[in-house]
Amino acid sequence: MKKKYRIIGLMSGTSLDGIDIAYCEFTKKEQWEFKIIFAETFAYNDQWKNILSNVENSSAIDLARNNVFLGQLFGNITNAFIDFNKIEKSEIDAIASHGHTIFHQPELALTTQIGCGAQIAALTSIATVCDFRTTDVALGGQGAPLVPIGDRELFSEFNYCLNIGGIANVSFTENGNRISFDVGLANIVGNYLCQQLKLEYDDAGKIAASGSCDDSLLKELNAVNYFDSAPPKSLGKEFFKEEIKSILDKNKSSVEEKLHTFGVHLGYQIGRHLHNGKCIVTGGGAYNDFWVEQIKKHAKAEIVIPNKEIIDFKEALVFAFLGLLRLENEPNALSSVTGASSNSSGGCVYLG
Repeated sequence: MKKKYRIIGLMSGTSLDGIDIAYCEFTKKEQWEFKIIFAETFAYNDQWKNILSNVENSSAIDLARNNVFLGQLFGNITNAFIDFNKIEKSEIDAIASHGHTIFHQPELALTTQIGCGAQIAALTSIATVCDFRTTDVALGGQGAPLVPIGDRELFSEFNYCLNIGGIANVSFTENGNRISFDVGLANIVGNYLCQQLKLEYDDAGKIAASGSCDDSLLKELNAVNYFDSAPPKSLGKEFFKEEIKSILDKNKSSVEEKLHTFGVHLGYQIGRHLHNGKCIVTGGGAYNDFWVEQIKKHAKAEIVIPNKEIIDFKEALVFAFLGLLRLENEPNALSSVTGASSNSSGGCVYLG
């Protein structure tokens, strides 16, 4: 195994905030150490937001086209990022791209991320690792979360690693095994409700804080079967459309009350899993002061909000690390997390 890697990680999350890109250095000493050298978020324009919000309802040919077109976008953005930061391509071992999740139904052995890795490799002339989830799903796993192996290796000083993006997930070690699961929906719901106010998101959770709690709505949200089911378990957009959206739509409370009540629900669902030690919080939800306040009400662990670079780019960093593990044919998906029949080294590699 090489002692040093430099890899670009690409992450596109379900909240459609944009494409996170991070140029990272990993050095193997007693354990892996990392440094984020450059990082940036490229916002999606309205056209891409519309496409990615609705592509699961499109025809097969449109899905195939958008897979190619999104891969071209990823490749062109990566080239622009490399040029702007004056990075020598000889100083990049690989690109690791999560892609953008369109379908996630592991119970049907199905998960689909678009953003063609062959296009990225062709446009950048750099080896590209993509399609990280399908091997684990083929082995009977959830294909998610995948970040926990990075949590274990890169953030071992924390008892819990919590990421709050479109979906919130938590990772921790229990009885010597790394455990992780999606705790619930987060920005997918918050952004959906804010759109009804002609806003993209609830800045710092101020709107949620201004509302009041609808106890009947809170009870209905907490009663959804998923929350009391045992891991391994994971969520996709389908859960929002099939379970949560209808509960919110039929409720007659104001948007402010729904945002407040959802924040109380999310804080409870997250906080009840945080029993001791320290918990690092990353992802866009770390900026939602109301959510963080609600988590603290229910958590016994100390809640740690890191610097902006880690909040914004931890997932891009970790997918860069997963790409490193794939290049070394080392496990990057843990069966203790996903429920697969074995650990695996997932990801397709397209040579530049």
